[in-house]
Amino acid sequence: MIDKKQELSVAKQCELLKVNRSSIYYQPAPIADEDLAAMRELDEIHLLRPFLGSRRLVDELGKKGLTVNRKRLLRLMRLMGISPIYPKPRTSRPGSGAGHRVYPYLLDGLVIDRPNQVWAADITYIPMARGFCYLVGIIDVFSRRLLAWRLSNSMDTRFCLEALGEALERFGPPEIMNTDQGAQFTSSAFTNVLEQRGVQISMDGKGSWRDNIYIERFWWSLKYEHVYLHAYDDLRAARAGIGAYTDYYNHQRQHTSLGKLTPSEAYEKARADIAAEKTTPVAGLNSDPMPLASW
Repeated sequence: MIDKKQELSVAKQCELLKVNRSSIYYQPAPIADEDLAAMRELDEIHLLRPFLGSRRLVDELGKKGLTVNRKRLLRLMRLMGISPIYPKPRTSRPGSGAGHRVYPYLLDGLVIDRPNQVWAADITYIPMARGFCYLVGIIDVFSRRLLAWRLSNSMDTRFCLEALGEALERFGPPEIMNTDQGAQFTSSAFTNVLEQRGVQISMDGKGSWRDNIYIERFWWSLKYEHVYLHAYDDLRAARAGIGAYTDYYNHQRQHTSLGKLTPSEAYEKARADIAAEKTTPVAGLNSDPMPLASW
């Protein structure tokens, strides 16, 4: 939007567009190759052993020949958006200010027995040959079907809103949406969309991991069955590869827990069964009105 060739000064253009002038001149420094290598290994270790803290992760990286001190490791973990799962203060990083609100957890003891009863959303780190990106996914907990996803090169709210909008448009609103307390999900932009559609909002407690276990399992499958086998060159290649895998996961990959059905088959079958139950007349009741002569 800023055109340095215009007669209007850059400072004036920034003032009119309400853009910080320093952002026009700032050139982000590329991530060092050593950091990218450490992040790639760290992602795999964390996926396998999400309970490991920073000190033990330093040791695990050392076993792989990567010398990383704890201060640097913590910086990389913040950059990747990961933290160990054991309960402790401030495990998640909720946003601050009036535009962010944390909601109570609603899934305790809840029996999830139908599609669109509970959706779960989460963000994960995706390594590429040169750099990395972030993936947000929304999953139907009952059927394990991935309903929508988006990739982004930054941890902003926009790509989460795009995924949410697609899921709502294609499948209608769920009864409950469960997320962690990340700033993307506590933002008013995200929660307002859900509240306007009558969706109850549930958020995991700090340090909790089991509440989003189904989408965590999907991340494991995605990374070990596809991402780690392919070094995506760029965001476009990552989008194509992840798109191909999610299509396979939803429509071809059978799940034992779903009676050998695919997630899409389980989702559609359950919805069809529910629709059939609603249209089946109750035995012994006559749906036709009683003739006036018999009153």
